[in-house]
Amino acid sequence: MKIGLLGQFGSGNTGNDGSLEAMLDFLRASKQEATLLCVCSNPAAVTERYKVDAISIGGVKLEGNWSNRLNRLLADFPRRLGSLYAVISGLRGVSVLIIPGTGILDDFQETAFGWPFVVFRWCLAARLQNARIAFVSIGAGPIENPLSRWFLKSAARMAQYRSYRDDFSLEYMKGIGLDVTPDLRYPDIAFRLPLPASVPAKDTARTTVGVGVMDYHGWKKANADNAEGERIHNNYIAKLTQYICWLIDEGHNARLLTGDLRDGRAVKQLMKSISSTRPDIPMERIAVGHGGSLHELMSEIAQTDIVVVSRYHNVVCALKSGRPTISLSYNLKNDYLLSQFRQAHYCQHIETFDVEKLKQQTNQVLGNMDAVKQEIAGVNRSLQEKLAEQEAVLLHRVIAG
Repeated sequence: MKIGLLGQFGSGNTGNDGSLEAMLDFLRASKQEATLLCVCSNPAAVTERYKVDAISIGGVKLEGNWSNRLNRLLADFPRRLGSLYAVISGLRGVSVLIIPGTGILDDFQETAFGWPFVVFRWCLAARLQNARIAFVSIGAGPIENPLSRWFLKSAARMAQYRSYRDDFSLEYMKGIGLDVTPDLRYPDIAFRLPLPASVPAKDTARTTVGVGVMDYHGWKKANADNAEGERIHNNYIAKLTQYICWLIDEGHNARLLTGDLRDGRAVKQLMKSISSTRPDIPMERIAVGHGGSLHELMSEIAQTDIVVVSRYHNVVCALKSGRPTISLSYNLKNDYLLSQFRQAHYCQHIETFDVEKLKQQTNQVLGNMDAVKQEIAGVNRSLQEKLAEQEAVLLHRVIAG
């Protein structure tokens, strides 16, 4: 038996890679006599890190002036047709194609012919070869571009198994016309990852607040290079600067957390903004985390008392680690996750958050730490039971077929 795993893996996003790792751990622990194949953004990185065969999501590249001219005249169809052939060849022998976790059914920072088309194309190739398709604990929506919406809804419709990591995702897919009657809801599979066996000692003299920093320029991909995206980003950095300076003035330490390689640019901007805005701030009380994986991120979080984060899997890791969490989200997925942990009142939006309200929320959490931790611990236990339930369903309905 051959099982394919499709996703944006190896691209520097720790949440995506953590989702892949969680699924690989499950498949290997279940002792299935199966060959595993990862279809991803960076096959070399994935093979090196996870010891699994991997191929690229990319298609064929047309060579020669004549081929390129013909391709342009025919609206790129020759290349796309060739790509589909390459995709079908890549899935030869695959019995099951699994899309493990991640928010792959949205178009955040994507164009229609980016990941929405990639997912559609690989699912179509799987169906053409009678492979079973499973979307497992997927995040969905919003999908703002109509063509992206068609690609992703069509891909999801081809699947024999679909589960969503929250009610928002399930209701969103229902709202765009997908029949979700047979669909299920299970927690994000990254909750399956183990906590670090050992972590560095935490500073007990001061409270440490983990602050997630994101290279955020708005929802649309075009915003990354235009004035609107720059305005959104600069406003976000300015407000984080105010907040961190306040934390230091209040006697707390700050630890900066990231979730993607690109976030390093925002961290540098933030540190520069803090030092230029407040030259008197003792910068040694602001630590910069280097979480290159969800395991490393959880080790960083273990050195904090509470966290304020934006990326979804930063929220997952904080809650998994039992840390009180405040979300500055760019999508309702964070709000739904925190509400599941009875913490919905600790949410704001990354583009509109109010610094004064964030200060109040921080003080509320710090004044109610024991009760908040107790609530989080109770939900964590139930999530593990749900994940085990889904694994049994996957073995019976998807893998055994």
